[in-house]
Amino acid sequence: QVQLVESGGGLVQAGGSLRLSCVASGRTFGSNAMAWFRQAPGKVREFVAGVDRSGTNTLYGDSMKGRFTISRDNAKNTVYLQMSSLKPEDTAVYYCATTGRFRIGVRRADYEYDYWGQGTQVTVSS
Repeated sequence: QVQLVESGGGLVQAGGSLRLSCVASGRTFGSNAMAWFRQAPGKVREFVAGVDRSGTNTLYGDSMKGRFTISRDNAKNTVYLQMSSLKPEDTAVYYCATTGRFRIGVRRADYEYDYWGQGTQVTVSS
């Protein structure tokens, strides 16, 4: 079992920045890929960003590219999401996730991830 705890959510004005953190504990599968997803009311769960176990290969959702940066610190079992130029459309509950299903690369599909945090609310006001 892997436990994931997100933090850093809150209320921010459009154009502002926010940094989310997610700390993993328990069986972390040797620091496999970690990812961020989000879900807004009335919307499907959406891939935000992911990073492979090395921390060098990343993927981003289309609307996040150029604005968000994912990084990780394996010594701390922590993944970060630096969010800049935030828009009201970014308002959602943000979840971090990791997986025991693969060790190489990063994947976008939510079904590839087995372990999920409880989420942290990000609200961007206009």
